[in-house]
Amino acid sequence: MTSVHLKLFSALLFCLFALASCQKDSEQMLDPQLDTRLQQAFRSASGGEGADFFLLPDSDDFSRIPSDPRNPLTAEKVTLGQMLYHETGLAINPVHEFSKGTYSCASCHFAAAGFQAGRAQGLADGGVGFGTNGEGRSKGVFYTADEVDAQPTRSPSVMNTAYQTNMLWNGQFGATGVNTGTENRWTADTPKAVNHLGYEGVETQAIAGLGVHRMDVENSDEIMIWYQTYFDDAFPDIPVADRYNKETAGLAIAAYERTVLANQAPFQRYLKGEMNALTAAEKRGALVFFETANCVNCHTGPALNSMEFYGLGMKGLDECADEVFRAGPELTGHLGRGEFTGLAEDNYKFKVPQLYNLADSPFYGHGASMNSIRTVIEYKNAAVSENANVPDSQLADDFIPQNLTPDQITDLEAFLSNGLRDPDLMRYQPASVVSGNCFPNNDPMSRNQLGCE
Repeated sequence: MTSVHLKLFSALLFCLFALASCQKDSEQMLDPQLDTRLQQAFRSASGGEGADFFLLPDSDDFSRIPSDPRNPLTAEKVTLGQMLYHETGLAINPVHEFSKGTYSCASCHFAAAGFQAGRAQGLADGGVGFGTNGEGRSKGVFYTADEVDAQPTRSPSVMNTAYQTNMLWNGQFGATGVNTGTENRWTADTPKAVNHLGYEGVETQAIAGLGVHRMDVENSDEIMIWYQTYFDDAFPDIPVADRYNKETAGLAIAAYERTVLANQAPFQRYLKGEMNALTAAEKRGALVFFETANCVNCHTGPALNSMEFYGLGMKGLDECADEVFRAGPELTGHLGRGEFTGLAEDNYKFKVPQLYNLADSPFYGHGASMNSIRTVIEYKNAAVSENANVPDSQLADDFIPQNLTPDQITDLEAFLSNGLRDPDLMRYQPASVVSGNCFPNNDPMSRNQLGCE
């Protein structure tokens, strides 16, 4: 081939690559028709308010972040809460002494996994290791299956919890909202009794969780040496005698959790007017979400969630393909809202979860029975229950075939996987904690895998 031919061939290749690039770029360009339809869909789904109805506030805009009136947000309280949430030094009540200081709240809800666990079931006390993104955590050999701290359902995300008045899949935590009138279920000497303090769900769960997960700030001179000044700054109006305990620690953790918002996701940027923040596929997927499949009927508001409980026939954690603990069929976690209320009509109904950063931890449903966003979409599109134990009478009225095409499923998957993924959740993780310990876990194996040694 002559030099002339080579030049012509090179020029042709350049043009082909340029054309492909232009075609790719055109996918990102504004599509007025798509944008117009989306704006109309936002107005329709929000009762006329439009895009602002779905906006998450900035994490330091305390006046706009929903909060418990009895636990107003302050920068000092959020700073303390961020530290305590990640502080493995709070792990002072493990089953075995050698596990002291090895786990934290973040063991089961850490930033890189979308504030969920990196495995199907979160493991705190009794867990060892981390792996790359939490998938390598397992039960320590010196713990029995009954001793390890593991929950009977998939650990929900901490993200966007400011938009939940009641917490957990069954909504049992929180003295207000859907739990008004359920006082007879706030059983003494159980975590549910913390509802009697009168706080909303985020605060109640944070306070109760310290005890449930074998952590504390009391009876530890070391923790007080580390954090006394932080408590003093966060709670100057509380008498010193009442300032350092599980309740105030939980209030600080809850304040921090309320600021963990996926407000940098492409969809959030789009809502603010950055019209090319979503690709054309993601915009089409948003239209499927807001129009065709009407997902917004349940997943609504800034967090794309709700405080409703629905039966979708998903399997419980006791049927999970991965190794799980303390989640056998003899337990009642698989009953959902019915486990808390004791009402048969509430059985197998679970709270509608938020939808941001689902792609960061590939386990879906209260029982982690599905391992991809597409699988969840296809399941809801077909609307055939996978759990033979769930009576048809307990399935949601909206759990019916959606008749989405493969292309619509692909577009919806793009919107949920990418459009709703905040790419920088690590901004909510501190550079270090006061103890100097490794986090989210501090056992020897985790320290090695996390590069803390």
